[in-house]
Amino acid sequence: MSDPLIDSLTRAVEAAPDDVRLRTHLAELLVKAGRNAEAVTHCAVALQHDPADEAARELMTRALSPRPAPQTGSPTAPDNFDWRRAEEDLGAGPAAPFVTGGPEPVPVPARADAADDPQAWEVEAAGVTLADVGGMTEVKDRLEASFLAPMRNPELRRLYGKSLRGGLLLYGPPGTGKTFIARAVAGQMGAGFLNVTITDILDPYIGSSEANLHSVFKQARDHSPCVLFLDELDAIGIKRTLARTSGMRGVVNQLLEELDGVSSDNEGVYLLAATNAPWDVDPALRRPGRLDRTILVLPPDEPARAAILHTHLRERPVEGIDLQALARATEGLTGADLSHLCDSAAERALMDSVRTGSPRMIAMADLHAALREIRPSTGPWFEIARNVVEYADPSGEYADLRAWMKRHRLL
Repeated sequence: MSDPLIDSLTRAVEAAPDDVRLRTHLAELLVKAGRNAEAVTHCAVALQHDPADEAARELMTRALSPRPAPQTGSPTAPDNFDWRRAEEDLGAGPAAPFVTGGPEPVPVPARADAADDPQAWEVEAAGVTLADVGGMTEVKDRLEASFLAPMRNPELRRLYGKSLRGGLLLYGPPGTGKTFIARAVAGQMGAGFLNVTITDILDPYIGSSEANLHSVFKQARDHSPCVLFLDELDAIGIKRTLARTSGMRGVVNQLLEELDGVSSDNEGVYLLAATNAPWDVDPALRRPGRLDRTILVLPPDEPARAAILHTHLRERPVEGIDLQALARATEGLTGADLSHLCDSAAERALMDSVRTGSPRMIAMADLHAALREIRPSTGPWFEIARNVVEYADPSGEYADLRAWMKRHRLL
């Protein structure tokens, strides 16, 4: 049944959406009227404006407090349960109250996917730096020594004869954050970021793939300083002995020409590439002056896992989440695995809310239950890597990978 006062206040809030006090008053009336789902939405908006608003937080707690479950023997949702509103309630909660024993982890911004960008070749601001990458100290140290320190110290670079020519290859299992690290490097350098994937380059028409590749490099040169990031390098720069068509061999040749700067100057263009299969990359691409430096990127360490979990949970209605304990319990999971873990926990809480007819917070019990059903997605990759380091690495090229796998008893 409609309430004239609530209807009037609703219209007033729609006319002045930034009036937090008015919105909080409306939420209080909605709670009193038993319209908790609507109240949750207004409390969430109020807390987004002012996370310290105690009145809004207290109202949120009241609105989310469990109501008696329907007295039926069936676990199905009540006939009048509003599915859409429940999903909105759970997806638009306040900042997550975490239980931690130390400082709050550095939030990891959501990954931007160039494949979804209608202007995928547009040079963009990175928006993040290495300070936004939680943990992963060894990777940061390698980046500093091989790439960042020489760039920041041109006098010392000239003194020691250190060249910035060539690029850097990030390799490791899928889902470990190689693209995000490349973006953070661009931010650290104060350079633009151009993210290029296989779909941006490869084209079924003869000569089009090579033209696309040239256009990408030209775009980076025109916007220098620029970090040009080539994702899935094993597909763009596959070993020519493995290429099934002459067209793919032409793409590799074009990439070699662009790297060598035969027709243009690559000054101010910093090349980073990523691959899950470095053993499938054409050896010519990894010679000095090209992609001659490699960094192994493995599943995130404990501080990085805590930061990733915080990112995926901070915008959801959660309570009592011990990030440090959760990070310790998720060893071996990649960033993609951790995202799936948080989604699964949210799904459990959502379905429980549907059964009871009352939205509730996501708790540690939901995350532990979801964790029992998730296995690291890196298993198949390490199976291939084991064969490579044991039987196909006579030069010791993957010594760092071998050492890591031995430490973790994967060899």
